[in-house]
Amino acid sequence: MSAFGRKGGPGKKSSFGVARPMKSGGNAQPASEEADGGEQFPPINSLDLPSGEDDGSFAALDGDAMSKLNERQNSVNAAPEEAQGFEASVHKIKEQVLPRLLERVDPEAAATLTKDELAEEFRPIISEVLAELKITLNRREQFALEKVLVDELLGLGPLEELLNDPDINDIMVNGPEQTYIERKGKLELASIKFRDEHHLLQIAQRICNAVGRRVDQTTPLADARLADGSRVNVIVPPLSLRGTAISIRKFSDKPITIDMMQKFGSMSEKMSTFLKVAGASRFNIVISGGTGSGKTTMLNALSKMIDPGERVLTIEDAAELRLQQPHWLPLETRPANLEGKGEIGIGDLVKNALRMRPDRIILGEIRGSECFDLLAAMNTGHDGSMCTLHSNSPRECLGRMENMVMMGDIKIPKEAISRQIADSVDLIVQVKRLRDGSRRTTNITEVIGMEGEVIVTQELFKFEYQGEGDDGKIVGEYTSMGLRPYTLEKAKAFGFEQPCLEACL
Repeated sequence: MSAFGRKGGPGKKSSFGVARPMKSGGNAQPASEEADGGEQFPPINSLDLPSGEDDGSFAALDGDAMSKLNERQNSVNAAPEEAQGFEASVHKIKEQVLPRLLERVDPEAAATLTKDELAEEFRPIISEVLAELKITLNRREQFALEKVLVDELLGLGPLEELLNDPDINDIMVNGPEQTYIERKGKLELASIKFRDEHHLLQIAQRICNAVGRRVDQTTPLADARLADGSRVNVIVPPLSLRGTAISIRKFSDKPITIDMMQKFGSMSEKMSTFLKVAGASRFNIVISGGTGSGKTTMLNALSKMIDPGERVLTIEDAAELRLQQPHWLPLETRPANLEGKGEIGIGDLVKNALRMRPDRIILGEIRGSECFDLLAAMNTGHDGSMCTLHSNSPRECLGRMENMVMMGDIKIPKEAISRQIADSVDLIVQVKRLRDGSRRTTNITEVIGMEGEVIVTQELFKFEYQGEGDDGKIVGEYTSMGLRPYTLEKAKAFGFEQPCLEACL
């Protein structure tokens, strides 16, 4: 059926002394040394200062920092930048052409066509409308206009050009007038705008409807995903006071591996070797970190180490994991309907997954009582299970897991919960996004067991902050603690004892 049947119409780390053993009374220090503070407490002027700097220079640095704060306080927020040049002219013409084009299009028939087919059908109609408006375009402008119009009708409108830019990691729409993007770890204002709030809401509903979700005033919150796996969150008025807000976390088309993360500087060679061994030796791993720190990327990279013969089940609120395994079955939760019934949560899916003969169960993120179900899975023959959660350190990660188990209806003592965590979890991988936008693996910590009522851990690797380079990049060093890993027996069972030991020592 033709869609066009209608006719007519119009630096170095500062060191402030290292604690040394106190000297006994029998080994008295010379008076001159005691006057200076002795060997144990060196005088201030002997501290390691940055080269060529003294106390005055520290005051100067402090002054520079305060001047930056004063400048920030007195700055005026700049108005959003307008699109200029070629793009601006195409968008202006689009606003004139689109209403006349819609008069000639049957929307239901147009929805059945692909983008390429629709572009072919549009070509003569666009020429006709441009002739009516007495607008002359060259070939490049006409192709750009066709693309913009097709994106408007079948795609995501102004968002399409941002989604097609491989350098953009995050897209944050704060109402129809303002859109921010994250490029190389830094936020910047995008030049795109939406016609009005109704236009933006239509695009948000198009995203949600594609995955069987809905968003409107009765259900103003929604989690969804795009066709390429990018994660989407939508919140609409009355909860959002500036209009519909859309947050999109894009994922790389090319799968990121542990070796690539090492090359990017996210970890050291020894850390990457140990993580490969951990993934292959079926360690139970919890990946901890803040928002946007790279938890999902780390989980995807670790999944590459899973034996291709293992059956892997992933469970998420909005499916965003993209495991690199042949035998992988993704499961996704379902929200309640308008009557408040029919909800299927993560806990329900974990219980069901245990009946599906999984070798490993991977949770995209744990936020509540489903933590207990995951711990039970880790203890019932599903070694190698993994999950992510939000926390700022490995110790805080364990505390959050205890709290999440207690959020459920299961009434068991806190000590029993701690023991269950200590028996289930082998490794905590802490990832962090630093202020320069880089993502680093800052800690790899083993969970050893219980000592009294406390979970005992030992740190195997650590990122030590040393300063900031001239280019604003964080400078640091990845340090191995030189400890024999407690999980060495698991690695030995899979034949990785030697590389595991060499990586840690």
